[in-house]
Amino acid sequence: MHSLNPDDRVAVAKWDAFVDACPEATFFHKAGWQRIVAEVFSHRTHFLYVERSGVIEGVLPLAQVKSVLFGNTLVSLPFAVYGGVAASSTAAAEALELEAQAIAQRLGVDHLELRNLRQRHPQWPLQDLYVRFRKEILPEVEANMLAIPRKQRAMVRKGIKNGLRSEIDDDPGRFFALYADNVHRHGTPALPKRYFAALQRVFGADCEALTVVDGAGRPLSAVLSFYFRDEVLPYYAGDEPSARNLAANDFKYWELLRRSCERGVKVFDYGRSKQGTGSYSFKKNWGFEPQPLFYEYCLYRRDSIPQNNPSNAKYRLLIETWRRLPIGLANWLGPFIVRNLG
Repeated sequence: MHSLNPDDRVAVAKWDAFVDACPEATFFHKAGWQRIVAEVFSHRTHFLYVERSGVIEGVLPLAQVKSVLFGNTLVSLPFAVYGGVAASSTAAAEALELEAQAIAQRLGVDHLELRNLRQRHPQWPLQDLYVRFRKEILPEVEANMLAIPRKQRAMVRKGIKNGLRSEIDDDPGRFFALYADNVHRHGTPALPKRYFAALQRVFGADCEALTVVDGAGRPLSAVLSFYFRDEVLPYYAGDEPSARNLAANDFKYWELLRRSCERGVKVFDYGRSKQGTGSYSFKKNWGFEPQPLFYEYCLYRRDSIPQNNPSNAKYRLLIETWRRLPIGLANWLGPFIVRNLG
């Protein structure tokens, strides 16, 4: 059993080569997350890997998130929708999970959380709040347009008629302004701007910001996406209030789909949504079908799965209060809070 040193370029390259080749791996298994989680959020990381005869057989990225408000947890991986073990052998997977449990107990955490794509421990408590949405990207641009259900396709056409266009940004400035304003309207704290700058710096061309502007060049809506193998994953998004009437949001995702098709990407991963939310309905209306996510918990110092999300009724007053904060104050305070949510 080994622990990845982010300054060991040879080990990092071997880790990422394994992730690129392993069918179980996702973008969130990439080694770059270790540096981002540690440097931006100051969380202690444990990026474990099993190696035999110089060949990596499995990886498990972990980070400890310790908070007075939200508890003490070891999770794979905070700020990620996917995680858990990625391995080429059953023995490697089992060894990594046993080591994760040993670390969790040594650290005295409340629980261990593995954000798996498939269920690995039927006996562990399971968080069934989230689903993901994925769909094949067809080879021809027009075929993808016709595959969008009629009502959403009409919204895309409306955005085109309104003279909207998309632009790729070299820095997260315009994206962050739209994102921060959007989450503030929803009553939740924004991640720090330096986090998005770190994503683009660490992942380079695999992290891309797309901004939709009107005919006058005014930013309306933006999305920050990850590219992994032959997939695109729109991950963070934001808009300004007038975007809805101009159909900028539907146009935004169409432009990302169109551009991805033209560059040969095969899968559009619409990411995670909570069941029963507007985001869930929006993705369903685009013709995507929900697929379950298996967030498994090994509980040590608690009796039930934590519910640290806006759907929890006990956070309703906090959400309403946050909406009333001036945006500048919210953006200053937000990073101190959201770092502990993960």
